[in-house]
Amino acid sequence: MSTLQAIAAPVAAPAPVGAARAGDYLALLKPRVMSLVVFTAVTGLICAGRPMDPWLAAVAILCIAVGAGGAGALNMAYDGDIDALMRRTRRRPVPSGRVQAADARALGVTLSLFAVTIMGLAINVLSAALLAFTIVFYVAVYTLWLKRRTPQNIVIGGLAGALPPLVGWAAASGTAPLNAWLLVAIIFVWTPPHFWALSLYTCDDYAAAGVPMMPLVKGVASTRRQILAYCLVLAPLGMAPAFTGLAGPIYAVVAGLGGVALIVLAARLMIGKGPAVASSVGAKMTLYTVEAGARPARDLFVLSLVYLFALFAALLVEKLAGVAPLLR
Repeated sequence: MSTLQAIAAPVAAPAPVGAARAGDYLALLKPRVMSLVVFTAVTGLICAGRPMDPWLAAVAILCIAVGAGGAGALNMAYDGDIDALMRRTRRRPVPSGRVQAADARALGVTLSLFAVTIMGLAINVLSAALLAFTIVFYVAVYTLWLKRRTPQNIVIGGLAGALPPLVGWAAASGTAPLNAWLLVAIIFVWTPPHFWALSLYTCDDYAAAGVPMMPLVKGVASTRRQILAYCLVLAPLGMAPAFTGLAGPIYAVVAGLGGVALIVLAARLMIGKGPAVASSVGAKMTLYTVEAGARPARDLFVLSLVYLFALFAALLVEKLAGVAPLLR
């Protein structure tokens, strides 16, 4: 913790402002994260290749979205203290004082129970159990345990964000085959380089809050090496669906080009000499406007988002267009 304290810069928490509005409760649900969860879950549901009543499919996706929102509200409720210390998060509803932590917890528990119950009653027990596990893992294992205790928080905790395609697949088919787990594995391996790239240029924020992100604990050089190592694993793993009967030629091209681009940017990041922190100096910061030294990390962060979206979009396009997989 001495390393964190040495790097940390004082960050004043914002004063409480006004009463909560509808937008504040929507923000508690982390809509950006929810949109990625829904997108990957829909991909899993379509890739299952099982005819499903459109209304039931809509109910399944709604339950996954509501469950993700409930987990997000619980995360914000429990992270309010550290969110108040970081420039990037201090204006969220709980640390700003617009929503009380107890209210966020109540909303999170209500939404989570609703989502799991409806999923179990309307869809099937397997998908409901997987959804419940995802929520509990994100809140109890990642938020309450790993995040504040180990630089491996993103590595282990990333399982929660990786499970939605499996939940969607199980909702459509009632099964959890290897191809569904392959989609989980891709997101699981994608998560560390994605978030470590972000942490390289926002680590003073994490230091101020005492969150042991990898650059603070193991150093910038080690983090850069680990990012490259993960990308070297992710690139071929991303290609794997083309050889398991899941994906076709469109996916293979997207995964191949995207994997090469990831490795190139990760290698550029590793050999770079720029500072670890470049964007969070000053009262306002964004994830994308950075100083020159942080651009390699920012570029990899952005590309990783595009890469994951492109992979799952290619799968969806192929399935909806009836493109045959490369191997059967």
